[in-house]
Amino acid sequence: MPVVDQKIIDEDVRHFLAEDVGSGDLTAMAIDENKQAKATLISREVALISGHPWFQSVFSSLDSTIQIDWQVVEGAPVDVGGVICTLSGSARALLTGERAAINIMQTLSATTSLAGRYAKAVEGTKTVVLDTRKTIPGLRMAQKYAVRCGGCKNHRMGLYDGILIKENHILAAGGIKQAVIAARKTSASVAVEVEVETLDEVQQALEAQADILLLDNFTIQQLKQAVALNKGWVMLEASGNVDLTTVRKIANTGVDYVSVGALTKNIQAIDLSMCIDLQV
Repeated sequence: MPVVDQKIIDEDVRHFLAEDVGSGDLTAMAIDENKQAKATLISREVALISGHPWFQSVFSSLDSTIQIDWQVVEGAPVDVGGVICTLSGSARALLTGERAAINIMQTLSATTSLAGRYAKAVEGTKTVVLDTRKTIPGLRMAQKYAVRCGGCKNHRMGLYDGILIKENHILAAGGIKQAVIAARKTSASVAVEVEVETLDEVQQALEAQADILLLDNFTIQQLKQAVALNKGWVMLEASGNVDLTTVRKIANTGVDYVSVGALTKNIQAIDLSMCIDLQV
């Protein structure tokens, strides 16, 4: 299972609960504080599941004695009606945490499910599917975790851990070579990636000794030409016009990576439901 710092998870959950519960769950207060209950989380559609750490943190934040028994491991498939986990403990805590816990799990499971489809689409090629920074605000680490659960990989986490020189950076620096030189001066230990839009720019970036080239909106023929021009010197990443109908063709050109913004932005939450039994 991919690893995320527990502090990040708990901070996310603090915001989720502050948003939903605020000063207190007025409805749950009508339930006897000593009442115990059991609950079952099920999926109403076929999906790959992820989000255990956030789901668990929601309930442990409300009541540390709540027990969760997971039936589906992270990244594993579930069928319609399949049980994901069972819970037991304070009825109040189960009712209060239900929506926040489901919200995060259905969102992350959507990302994992889509990532799983992309990973399967490039099976047998050398190409790795990457995510992008096109994540839901506030859920960057969580969604990138979900991408890994689905079998794809993460690009840079943010602007702080990778260099990607794009068109406006090139214009501001006065050219590809100048931009690469400047980047190496400021961050000598970090790989320098350059976004290119033409084969001429591919040649310029190779001559500037960039570490990775991002081939933006290249046609299949242009991708093949870029691979031939590169001769295996640097890593090549394709981006733009990528979906499940095109990703295999792109991978077959010989590029090392394909980045897909859709993994984290073009998702539809998985339909999950929690059934709570108060007759315990």
